[in-house]
Amino acid sequence: MSQSVRVEKLSFHYNNDTRWILKNVSFEICEGDVVGIVGPSGVGKSTLCYCLKGIIPDVIPGNLVGNVWIDNINTRQVSAGKIAEHIGIVFQDPESQIVGLTVEEELAFGPENMEEDPAEILSRMPVLLDLVGLGTFRRQETYKLSGGQKQRLAIASALMMHPKILILDEPTSELDPVGREEVYQAVRNLKEKGVTIILVDHHIEEMLDVVDRLLVFEDGMLVEDSKPRDFFQRDLTGKYTWLRRPQVVQVGSMLHSAGVAKGFMNPLEEEFIEELREILASGNAPDSVAAGGER
Repeated sequence: MSQSVRVEKLSFHYNNDTRWILKNVSFEICEGDVVGIVGPSGVGKSTLCYCLKGIIPDVIPGNLVGNVWIDNINTRQVSAGKIAEHIGIVFQDPESQIVGLTVEEELAFGPENMEEDPAEILSRMPVLLDLVGLGTFRRQETYKLSGGQKQRLAIASALMMHPKILILDEPTSELDPVGREEVYQAVRNLKEKGVTIILVDHHIEEMLDVVDRLLVFEDGMLVEDSKPRDFFQRDLTGKYTWLRRPQVVQVGSMLHSAGVAKGFMNPLEEEFIEELREILASGNAPDSVAAGGER
């Protein structure tokens, strides 16, 4: 696959703070990948998003060391506006991004400012609204939308600008479980369409279902770059105390400690269930597990 993002020895600190927010970060993302970024608050995840979008260094000043390439374009050498043709971003607060009074006006805002053909703009709307699950909301006033609907509208608005890459910076942090599921269903739909997605979120349980890789940050440094399965199929005792392990992972760890499972079980829910069925069918599970647990 062709390369969409390349980050090389990236470090950054803001002008009003001598503390390095990012420290010697390097990674690559291929076209069509869905990559999850996790880490404790204040570790530099949003700052990294600004660097990828070209907001740093074009709009936000600071000391930037290293390079970021988006579709082989060095963000140091072009404006944030030029980078916007390749990469879109959705922030955690959809209210701060929505400017249209109706869904249709919101979707048209960006392309109209780029002087795109009105007929082309209108033709894209139903396709993208269907993609994010808002197919019947085209005439709806934006202030009447729920939090999850507003966030999905923000995603559709970003996609109206034809980006090859989409950054979702904590898109579910202000949503209830229903809203989170709505947003993640939209992410699944985008993944099926081959959109390259960079997803920052604290809700690791939902993230595991969609991401191909996990980038783990601590103290401004990239400390892990692995597949979710590999990350959770090992002993993390004493590591990443900020990380709330998914329930499936917690149960799997208990079964491993009890000797029911020989190794750490698959953290993906459907595959975990299949592994558990095989254990129960083998007759090697303790009676309390085979009977559904102690009462």
